[in-house]
Amino acid sequence: MGYISLLYDTDQEIVNEYCNSKSDRAANALIRKYSSLVYFTALRYVQNEHDAQDISQDVFIKVLSKLHTFKNQSNLQTWIYSITANQSKNFLRKKSLRKFLRIDKEVSFEIEDKYQYTPHEELESSESNQLLIKELAKLPEKQREVFSLRYFNDMSYVEISKLLGTSVGGLKANYFHAVKKLSSKLGEIK
Repeated sequence: MGYISLLYDTDQEIVNEYCNSKSDRAANALIRKYSSLVYFTALRYVQNEHDAQDISQDVFIKVLSKLHTFKNQSNLQTWIYSITANQSKNFLRKKSLRKFLRIDKEVSFEIEDKYQYTPHEELESSESNQLLIKELAKLPEKQREVFSLRYFNDMSYVEISKLLGTSVGGLKANYFHAVKKLSSKLGEIK
């Protein structure tokens, strides 16, 4: 996580500092902590690296502008995840509408090679991970969601259970089926 995240023991400290002083340090800590969750959640929905990066920026703009409304009724991770999912769904709806109205050019869900990202550059540039993302898009939504949170975000089943409001047993079954399907296409996934 780096030096910045060591300055805060809890998410609430980040929220309080940002809300009280609009601190760049607190904003950076929040973005660093949740950038992976936001990016890979958006990528799971839109299946395009460039669009996922754009959505991630929009999510953090929204999160920082609405952070004062966060009431601590859920944890911050769940709140940010919900915002990301909603932003991604809205993006897809707008894209579908533009396509329907023939404003948008032909839509391509292929992963492009030439984007450069600082936190995830090595991951996205590798051919095997591009294939993984393409195959991941073919999975049922629940399996794709659980696999993405576990594999890309390194979340425990307990964390995913709290985030999605489902049982750990169901999550393990979905993850097992996702790994089995992906393994048959890609080889062994760790």
